[in-house]
This record gives sequence, structure tokens and C-alpha cells, in this order.
Amino acid sequence: MSLRLPIGDLVRSLPQPTLAIDAREQILALNTQAAGLLGHAAVGRHFITVLRQPALVEAVEGSLADATARRARYHAAQAGRETVYDVAICPVAGAGVTLLIFQDTTDEAAAGQMRRDFVANVSHELRTPLTALMGFIETLRGPARDDAAARDRFLGVMAQEAERMNRLVGDLLALSRVEANERVRPKERVDLVKVLEATLRNLAPVASAQNVTLPDPPELPQAPLRGDADELQQVFTNLLENAIKYGGPGRAVHLDVSLREHDPALRTASLR
Repeated sequence: MSLRLPIGDLVRSLPQPTLAIDAREQILALNTQAAGLLGHAAVGRHFITVLRQPALVEAVEGSLADATARRARYHAAQAGRETVYDVAICPVAGAGVTLLIFQDTTDEAAAGQMRRDFVANVSHELRTPLTALMGFIETLRGPARDDAAARDRFLGVMAQEAERMNRLVGDLLALSRVEANERVRPKERVDLVKVLEATLRNLAPVASAQNVTLPDPPELPQAPLRGDADELQQVFTNLLENAIKYGGPGRAVHLDVSLREHDPALRTASLR
């Protein structure tokens, strides 16, 4: 039996876009997913005329020359958006064939860019209060050393800037904790009423300053609830803070909670 059939069957059986390049550097076979990405007329053509992107072409040439696996990126425009593929270049020992397997990493690339932007933004947010603190410290050590009024005023601003940095660091730690536990199902049972009571109690001064009326904790059915109390309180705090901030002064915040005996998404009872 010739090599063409088993390699073709192998390529067609893989779920990712996959193609095979033979020793003549021509595309021997590709599956439906790869045909949709590279075109249905790719079979029999030299791989350079199909792939075209220099980084990927160079990596394939290197693998064909020394039979060593490599990886490269491939960028494609699909449905009006750029799709990024991580391409595994895999020589098949003794077969004279090299497989190219395309893995869509667009979401991972986007997440990585979001993370880099987030770090840059946080770094900028931290640099501003740090610069202010350093300037105030220098002033207090120098011209304002004996100026009691200036010292009190600067210390007040320094306290505000320090609290701002503390909030940023707290947000970073909370994000890190969420990412570390995002796929871990909570095991502890949570009293949702107590969590809501603590949240409303903590936000009472904020609401009072805005002349906003907060609701009493709702009456909830005695249903077991698994969750992380700290994370739930953070969620409730964010929601209520937004209600206070964007509802406007002199308004009242309403809090409604209902029990669903069967939530299709969770396949169990849920509180909304």
C-alpha cells in the first residue's frame, strides 16, 4: 500500500486544520479544516506558495532540512477578524512527510494582550501616587520642614495617595486569587444573608455621604449555598457601589433576590 492513503486518512482524522508536506516540498494532503483556511487547491502545490508567511515558511524549511520539530505563528483573516494560529511542525520519522497542525490561539493571544495592557495601566496608576509621595517627602524634608500647616496638609494628601495604592494592590491580589481559583468548585457553605448584611453595613457610610438609602437585607429561603464568602461580598460590593454612584443622590437602592428551584444553566436550584 502506498504512503499517500494512510497519511491522507491520518490528516483527515485530526480535528485541527492539518496538512502534510512530502519530501518534494509539495502539499501531499490536507483536511477540510485546513482547506477552509488555506484553500481547496493547495494539494500538489509547493508549500511556500500556500503558506507565504516568512516566519512559518522559514520554520518549515528548517524542519524539512534537519527533521526537527518546530513551532511558528500563522495569522489569518477570518470573518472580519484576525485569527492567530500556533503551528506545530512535526516531521514523521521514516515516512518522508512533515505534518503541520494549526491550533487556534486567538483567545489566548487576546488574553495575553489584555494582561499586558492591565499591567501597564496598573503600573501607571501606581507610579502617579508614588511620584506624589516622593515629592511630598522631599518637600517635608526641605522647604516645609518647619511649616506645621504645610506638613499637616501634605500628610493628609500622602495618606490619601497611600490608601489609593493600597486599593490597587488589593485589587491585584483579588484578581490573582480569582484566577487561581477560577476552576475550583467552592466547598464551603455560605450564609448569603450574613454576606449581604456585612456588605450593606460596610457601604452605609458611602451611601450616607451620597444621601442614598440602602435596603434591608432580603428574606431568603433556607437553602444550602456553596461559595466563597469573600468573593461573593466583593461581587455584592461592586454592584451596590455602582448603584450608589450611578443612581444619583437622594435615591434609594433596591435589592431583589428570588429562588429558582431549577436553573437550566446550573442544573440545580439557584438564587438570583
